[in-house]
Formats: sequence, structure tokens, C-alpha cells
Amino acid sequence: MARFRRKTCITLIGFILFIFGIMVVLKTLRPEGAGFESPFGLGLFPELQRAESGDNPPNHQKGIADSKPAADQLKKGSTKSTMTLAAKLEEFPVPNYNLHVFYYSWYGSPQFDGKYIHWDHPILPHWDPKVASNFPKGKHSPPDDVGSNFYPGLGAYSSRDPIVIEAHMQQLRTAAIGVLALSWYPPGMKEDNGEPTDDLVPAIMDIAHKYQLKVTFHIEPYKGRDDLSMYNSVKYIVDKYGDHPAFYRYKTSNGKHLPLFYVYDSYLTSPEMWTRLLKESGHHSIRNTAYDGVFIGLLVEEKQKNEILTAGFDGLYTYFATNGFSFGSSHRNWKSIKVFCDSNNLMFIPSVGPGYIDTSIRPWNLHNTRNRINGKYYETALSAALEVRTDIVSITSFNEWHEGTQIEKAIPKTAGQTTYQDYLPHKADIYLEITRKWAEKFQKEREKWLV
Repeated sequence: MARFRRKTCITLIGFILFIFGIMVVLKTLRPEGAGFESPFGLGLFPELQRAESGDNPPNHQKGIADSKPAADQLKKGSTKSTMTLAAKLEEFPVPNYNLHVFYYSWYGSPQFDGKYIHWDHPILPHWDPKVASNFPKGKHSPPDDVGSNFYPGLGAYSSRDPIVIEAHMQQLRTAAIGVLALSWYPPGMKEDNGEPTDDLVPAIMDIAHKYQLKVTFHIEPYKGRDDLSMYNSVKYIVDKYGDHPAFYRYKTSNGKHLPLFYVYDSYLTSPEMWTRLLKESGHHSIRNTAYDGVFIGLLVEEKQKNEILTAGFDGLYTYFATNGFSFGSSHRNWKSIKVFCDSNNLMFIPSVGPGYIDTSIRPWNLHNTRNRINGKYYETALSAALEVRTDIVSITSFNEWHEGTQIEKAIPKTAGQTTYQDYLPHKADIYLEITRKWAEKFQKEREKWLV
């Protein structure tokens, strides 16, 4: 019996030493400086590491007026540990820089901005008072009631949250998208329901670069936008962001690498005024200067083809994700638009989208809803875009939640009497996966066209 106990003790001691040895070996394999509870591989993205126990968490409750710039917040991290993402770049598909997506950074939450922004979007009245009287008024009340027919997988987030930006860039890489077209207003300016966002551009560009993505600018119709203010806006963008490695430049047919600018609602400014900026003889011309670029005007009505040409734009895009809503957004017209552009040395950038629904903010606009049909609507649009052999395809949108054009992850949710739409029976990333599949097809087709 004593001999048996001795053998048992020796065996137990040996087992303990064996386990200890394994723990020592595993510890040597961890990233330098990682704590025992830190996820393996998080050292690849040190800015994502959370404060260890005993550290004071960052205070995001003071609101935007007292908060530090987004670039500083990036170093601090976020309190939402469940959003920590540390995927390696090699796990993503190669980004397609001929695939652009419209991106909005206008969302806010109390944690980062002192209040909800855009998620509390007002319900917009119909222009006819008689029609408007039949629909609800007021505004949405986040976080459960948001101005969207879908509910975001990241919740009613802030565009200033560096972890949200990080998650967005990873989703873009999952979709093989190479360029995000950032909705932009000049410093201090904003659209009706938001706050200024130009100060957020550096953080977006920094994280975009980390994921090998590029950023171009989608210039919105800010108050006072004319040829002179546009010259100043372009100069500001190029001077401030032009040297950033994430700044997108398009290689033109003559070998130049120029910034590309989408100009939303360009038709609000007369062609004659645009010529002062976009023609070489214009009074405020940017042509053949350090601020020259590729300027893409918005085509809605058919007559605007010639207006865009007369104005001196380098190309046109269609933006709207509603097939049949306008001349430009109708797939059946894309071939004739491409012929017009080819005949006049213009770029044609059709805009595709997964669907459209904005009845959460325009309840009277049900007739413009375009059902997603479990992804078939999106694939039909992508197919139509590839058929016309365009150099660039734009996607409306990554996260325009108000109009239901987002490809960002959405989740099923019911709050009170509201049941949000979702992507079921598919997973939350279905539209990222569809985009990735067509990005690969687009790349292969372009290689054939260029032979």
C-alpha cells in the first residue's frame, strides 16, 4: 500500500510539472506585453487592447464639446469590448480599387457625442399639406427607435467611435471594396440633421490606411456652394489630406494620378458657373494646377447628360439605388449613357444598391421602395453595371440607413410595436459576401476588357 501511495504521489507531481511546462511554453508564444487574459493576436492591433483591470476607463460622457479629437480617442479605445476585432489583413480578400462605396460619418451617440445624431431623424412631411396630414409627425427616439427600416448590427452607434470605424473598415475589406467615398461638408458646415464632421476625416483615413483602403470625397451641396467655394473646398481637401497614404488618386488615360471627387446634386449649380471651375479658361479654373482632379457630376434626368458635358465635368454617376426612379438610376438606360460618355470622353460610374426603403423618415414614399428579394435585387444591379463595361462601379451605400440602401450588417430586432426588417434567412453579412463575389467577377471582367 505504501509503495502504491508513493507511485501515486510521483505520478501526480510529474503531471503537475508537465502542466506547468505547457503553460510556460504557451506564455512564450504570446505577443510581447500581452496580459494573461488578452486575446492571442491582439498585439497585431495594439490600439484595440482594452485597459487592464485597475486602469481608469476613458470618460466619454462629457459630450463632444469636452471630448478629445477622434484620433486621440483611437488611442484610448472603446468601452465596448464585444466589438473588438483583430483579424489579420491576409484573411481578407484583395481590395478592388475600382469598386467604390458611399460612406456616411454623420451618426452620433451620447457616449461619444453627448446626444444621438441622425438616429433620431425627424419624420419628413410631404410637400402637399393634405397628404402630410395622413401621416405621423415628430422624430425618432433612439436607441430602440431609430430613423431606419433596418436595425444596425453595431447598434445606434457613433461615427466617432474608433472601434466602429475599425469594424466598418473590416466589413469593407470583407466585401473586397477598395475605396470609400466619404460624404463631406467643409469645416464648420453640416447638413440639416447633423453636426460638422470634417474633424473626423483624419481618424477615418488612418484606419482606412491600416486596412489598405482608400478614401475619396463625396462633396455634398453645402450652403453657398459655387465655383469659388468649390475651388476653396478642393484646395482645402488636397492641402490637408492629399499627402495621406489613404488619399485616393485615379490614374487617367494620360498617366496622371489625380484626386477623384463625386459632386452630389451638381445640377443645383448652373453649367455656366461650373465652367468657371472646370474649364481651362474659367475664372477659378483648377485645370492644370496642383488642385486638378477628376470631377464626377450626378446624373438624374436625361437632359443633364449634356449639362454635365457642357459644365466641364470628367464623368457622371447615378447614385440612387432605385431602379426606375430616375433616368440615371434605371438600369435599362445604362448602355445608352455609356455610349454617350464614350463618345464625349466622359467616365460613366453607375451606382448599384441592395434595395431602397425610406418609410421610417418618409412614410408617404412607399411607392419608391425596392425590395431586396434576398439579395437578388442587388445582384441584378451589379450584373447590369458589369454589362456596360465601366471602369468604376459605385455602391449606394455602405451605411445610409435612413434610405435602407446599406450593405452594413443588420440584425433582427423588435422594439415595442416596431419590428425592423432584416436580412433573414441569410446572415448579417450577406450583402458583404455578395459584394465580395461580384468584386472578383468585376476584376476578372476588367482584365478581359483591357486585353
